[in-house]
Amino acid sequence: MATPSFVVYVDESGDEGFAFGKGSSEWFILSAVIIKKPLELETVKFVDGVRNMLNKRPKKALHFRKIKHEQRLPYIDLISQAPLKAISVLIHKPSFTKPEIFLKGYRLYFYAVRYLVERISWFCRDNYKRSIDYGDGFAEIVFSNRTNMPYREMKDYLTLLRGQTGYCDVRIYWPRINLDYIKALSASKRMGLQIVDAVAGSFFYGVQRSDYGFAEDRYARMLKPVIYRYGRQYLGYGLKFFPIDLDKAIEKQPHLKWIADYYK
Repeated sequence: MATPSFVVYVDESGDEGFAFGKGSSEWFILSAVIIKKPLELETVKFVDGVRNMLNKRPKKALHFRKIKHEQRLPYIDLISQAPLKAISVLIHKPSFTKPEIFLKGYRLYFYAVRYLVERISWFCRDNYKRSIDYGDGFAEIVFSNRTNMPYREMKDYLTLLRGQTGYCDVRIYWPRINLDYIKALSASKRMGLQIVDAVAGSFFYGVQRSDYGFAEDRYARMLKPVIYRYGRQYLGYGLKFFPIDLDKAIEKQPHLKWIADYYK
């Protein structure tokens, strides 16, 4: 029986709608947290300590958007010190020239999954050595369960991408992705989903301006120690912007300059 070497938790922040000014967010964020499987239980149990610190009921799932700013800071500080790596795909929906393509079904979500899985596979490829590491080198991927999400269709989409690798700019390293080890669970079932919820929320707050015109980038800056990088390169690896690159995004939204200053 195959044994995963990594466990990956996936969650999102923002929405997939295009009704800007009528409730839809400009940004949609899909994030992953990667933990080496032998370290999983030891890594995620700090969530219990955070829950106690915030006087939350035992086993009650933490939701980043439902806790106060002063409570988020120690939570993010603990994540930034944990033995894990985080990846985020940041989609600026107003930059799509043909948004109608992404209005059908879950196309935007699936497209974000593609970019996220690419980077998950690269990290696992570069951080596994069969002779010394646990397991068979691939990742178990756990999605935060979304009501009505057709996960069977998502697996079919990934299967389609596997057949297109090398032909359609699909760059997933498939030896590190096992489609039989993809599942969806609620945040109360796996504490790692509560961690990735905080990561996705951190970057959402860092790019999405409030109704008063301000974004809060402190959480995302605090996470820098655990953001996936290749050498010194964060952009394109731990942080993937789509459909425009960061420079063009800054031209449209100067409040994003903190990313270039801090991560570029």
